[in-house]
Amino acid sequence: MTVFRYSGRTKTGAPQKGIIEAPNKNVAMEKLRAQGINARELQESNSILHKEIAIGVKVKHQDFVIYCRQYATLIRAGVSVVEATHILGEQTRSKPLKRALMQVEEDIRNGLAFSDAAAKHPKVFPLLFVNMMRAGEATGSIDDTLDRLASTLEKQYNIKKKIQSAMTYPALLSLLTVVVGIFLMVFIVPTFMDAFREMNLELPLITVIIVGISDWLIQFWLLVLLALVVAVIGFRFFYNNNKEFHYAMSLFLLRMPIFGQLLQKDVIARMTRTLATLFSGSVPILQALTIVEKIGENPVIGKVVLEARDNLEKGGTLSEPLEKSWLFPPLVTQMTSIGERTGALDYMLEKIADFYEEEVNRAVDTIKSLIEPLMIVVLALVVGVIVAAIFLPMFQLYENM
Repeated sequence: MTVFRYSGRTKTGAPQKGIIEAPNKNVAMEKLRAQGINARELQESNSILHKEIAIGVKVKHQDFVIYCRQYATLIRAGVSVVEATHILGEQTRSKPLKRALMQVEEDIRNGLAFSDAAAKHPKVFPLLFVNMMRAGEATGSIDDTLDRLASTLEKQYNIKKKIQSAMTYPALLSLLTVVVGIFLMVFIVPTFMDAFREMNLELPLITVIIVGISDWLIQFWLLVLLALVVAVIGFRFFYNNNKEFHYAMSLFLLRMPIFGQLLQKDVIARMTRTLATLFSGSVPILQALTIVEKIGENPVIGKVVLEARDNLEKGGTLSEPLEKSWLFPPLVTQMTSIGERTGALDYMLEKIADFYEEEVNRAVDTIKSLIEPLMIVVLALVVGVIVAAIFLPMFQLYENM
């Protein structure tokens, strides 16, 4: 959104100056006329105070879902696409979405289809949304398309948050265990060890090991910290930029005990839910598979989706590549095969998604109930070993007195 400085007169003839936001000069003039201002000068402001600092261009998931719901309601009520885009652009609180909708509105007024205008903003409007809207425009069912899309996004978001909550707790407890352990090693252990050395006590093996670790941390703490920072930065760089490393890490996560099965159910649920939404929106199957592969965050399942698309192009079925992959249980392949034979593939995929979303919910609750006491035991064990290493020499000292 551009900021313009204007000067002109009101309807009563009074002079007025100020600033106004608009995507271009024409829209700015229309806004001023609507406010009853006759602008004589209108120039883009170059002041740094009026330059919008964009910290991020992504739209919050909740804001986008609300936008889809409201858009569907307006279209169903008979409001035109242009007016609906204008209304939602004015009232949304999301600045990235507001800027994008203002530009989309301008493109629509210039004769561009909504889906093509939205496709110009891939960071705001995801590929799934653009293709669903394109199919909705072709079939004349934009409102139903938006409702299905909003429901899909809500379900996927809820599952994602559920998994994140399951992994956050053990991650925080693991971090707490490391922090407590380092604190004891660096600040508490040396205090007691200096006293034991002055008494020439013969230290137990566990105490010798703990003292060695403590001395090493104190001597090389800067090197350890630097190595951790380099490791984190290097991991993020290779994960985001190296396809082979990204694939290997995704495969490792899916093969992990306990959490691997949870992630496997999640990717199956997301894949089948997205495919069901695209099929029900009349998107061609080959195009739908291409979209799922592009928007999927897991390259392991993306590879299988590409194989399925290639198999369909050769005259095969969707279920054949799925049967060959270890990722998909028999339930998925059998229901997919039945859906292909009966012509109800979208319905079967939706039922598969429902089943695995429930499986993810149950698995998350089970993992959280098991891992909480386990992590507390680990924390107690780490602290207990360090405390034992400190007190064992003291017990020996008391026995010798």
